[in-house]
Amino acid sequence: MKTRLFIGALALSICSLPGIASAKGCLKGGAVGAVGGHLAGHHGVLGAAAGCAVGHHVAKKDDAKKEQARQNAQTAARSSQPTPQTQAPQSAPAKP
Repeated sequence: MKTRLFIGALALSICSLPGIASAKGCLKGGAVGAVGGHLAGHHGVLGAAAGCAVGHHVAKKDDAKKEQARQNAQTAARSSQPTPQTQAPQSAPAKP
């Protein structure tokens, strides 16, 4: 009983850290992993840790894809704009 209480307190304290708790994908992945770990043999804490890692990885991949799409859209917008036509300077007529 003391072990479960200790693990619960440790998990709660780790989740309260701002760098870990606010990691993108970690909360959702941790919740899903905890449920999966619990159903797979009462390994909720291990499942939550693995789910957090996987969720964070997936969120980073999604952010990279969105950033790449944004850069592609900017490049396409720049290339579709008409370029200003430059004219050669006209020379003054020669004096006879």
